[in-house]
Amino acid sequence: MFRFFTLLIVAFFVFFYSDAQTLYQSRDIKQAYRKQTRSIDGKPGKKYWQNSGRYDITVTALPPERTIRGTEKITYTNNSPDTLKSIIIKLILNNHRPEASRYGNVSPDYLTTGITIDTFIVNGSNGLWKKNMGSTTWQEVTLTEPLFPGRSLQLNISWHYPVSLQSGREGMIDSTTYYLAYFYPRIAVYDDYNGWDKIDFTGGPEFYNDFNDYTLKVRVPANYVVWGTGDLLNSSDVLVPAIIKRLQQSMQTDSVVHIASKEELAAGKITVQKKINTWEFNARHITDMAVGISNHFVWDAASTVVDSSENRRAGMQAAYSDTASAFREMVRDGAHALNWFSHNLPGVPYPFPKMTAFQGNADMEYPMMINDTAIEGLEGRRVTNHEIAHTWFPFYMGTNETRYAFMDEAWATTLELMIASSYTDKTGAEEVFRKGRVGRWINNPSPATDLPIITPSYELKEGYRTNAYGKPSLAYQALKDMLGDTLFKKCLQEYMSRWNGKHPVPWDFFYTFNDASGKNLNWFWSNWFFSGNYIDLGIGGVVRTDQGYTVTVDNKGGFAIPFDIRVTYSDGTNSVFHQTPQVWAVNEKKAVINLGINKKIKSVDLDGNIFIDTEPADNVWGK
Repeated sequence: MFRFFTLLIVAFFVFFYSDAQTLYQSRDIKQAYRKQTRSIDGKPGKKYWQNSGRYDITVTALPPERTIRGTEKITYTNNSPDTLKSIIIKLILNNHRPEASRYGNVSPDYLTTGITIDTFIVNGSNGLWKKNMGSTTWQEVTLTEPLFPGRSLQLNISWHYPVSLQSGREGMIDSTTYYLAYFYPRIAVYDDYNGWDKIDFTGGPEFYNDFNDYTLKVRVPANYVVWGTGDLLNSSDVLVPAIIKRLQQSMQTDSVVHIASKEELAAGKITVQKKINTWEFNARHITDMAVGISNHFVWDAASTVVDSSENRRAGMQAAYSDTASAFREMVRDGAHALNWFSHNLPGVPYPFPKMTAFQGNADMEYPMMINDTAIEGLEGRRVTNHEIAHTWFPFYMGTNETRYAFMDEAWATTLELMIASSYTDKTGAEEVFRKGRVGRWINNPSPATDLPIITPSYELKEGYRTNAYGKPSLAYQALKDMLGDTLFKKCLQEYMSRWNGKHPVPWDFFYTFNDASGKNLNWFWSNWFFSGNYIDLGIGGVVRTDQGYTVTVDNKGGFAIPFDIRVTYSDGTNSVFHQTPQVWAVNEKKAVINLGINKKIKSVDLDGNIFIDTEPADNVWGK
């Protein structure tokens, strides 16, 4: 009997996981499975590894002087089984150079000379740095001595660059307010499936970084406040006691505390009055650092419980011009987002000590920081929710945004819709989603928008936003509809538990959901992520039988979407029959649905709700 059950279990796993191989895998992913760095059940493989670094950075900013100067010591550890004969250094701000490759046009105010490397020392000796980098945002540096597995090397780099006059993801917001992002040379990711990340930053698809430990010192003149990623280690060195007391108070209350007012800033009552103050921040096992500095931005703060099991609070801060009325509710709205995301979906407690919203022009996320435009009303709140949601994807999960942007952007897009019902009308929130996230795709017949979601993001231009945001968000929501809220959340949290702090790829997500749900979902993954499908249903016929009415639904576009069959009877009453994507599991092109009703039907409508139909005319029968 024991042998029988053993054979049965083995047969189940052979069937379940051998079929998983039918899901398309690119050659680099197949190689990862062969090397056992990743597993077909969705877990990190027994030989999984990732490299990491320790960064000690000092930058000096002296507004209105535009030049930023920096030094850093990087200790980089090779945890891979490979001997590295070279390293890749990323200099993202070289995208400002006139000759750089970019997704679109920029104004003259965007253009600068990029980053200049002043010294480049490897293990105490001059490194082989090429002064003329040309148009790229990375450089390969040959090592005079190979970096063997398990060994570390030390880089000492000094550099300078001019802050861009045009403020986007980073740059000069006004003459005394700068947002510094991607401001330091960094070692690119060397991973188990692709090796060195040699993809240029072009201003489109975003970033792929290792998890590192950081100490960051920011030197600014007196009366400048610095908001940055991580814990402020030396508040008593840079802030006066009254401000420190307010900060401490904000970490104990849900109510907004006004840390620094416009009048106090103008009177020099916020910072210690040294010629230069050095603000020191620390963050461990995180993918990046960002900094905002200003001598006139007001400062609000509060906190909220993000982990009820430990009663742990996280701070929510905001830095903004006193004239920006849209930011005056930012702390309240941001704290609500931290709390809601922590307790609902994804339901993983906010992993960091604080979040800061800095008023800029980017609507862009960074670890513990968001750089947001001052947008009034519900649209501004939607943007804030989206950027805060990025905390979990990609800063907690470490996804490769450059290659698979849907692994973070589509989750943030999904979460922005989910949270909206907690503070506004659900119907209105869904209408905003339909118009902004779905409508632009459905109403754009370009073949680029129908490329498979799995298409590498850096290969896309016209179809990028569709494949990174709206379309894959619909896929996640279709999956949620099919699995149900409880099982969907269980699978999502299992995926996050396995891969937080690591570098998951789409197949790790797909196979984890297969494993955690106990279902073979490969048909669904193939349908949504590996096809050129779109959304277009139509009623093929309505027939009355001895068992009641059957409705034939043709799936012309191909996507496995949920939908409602809305029936109006001859007596004027109505019924709604919801269909989950499971209805397409056997036949993705046609479904015959027995409604099990005998009342005479007057008309039938198909309603995809947020799944907007390309050709809605054939979604109606009997009218």
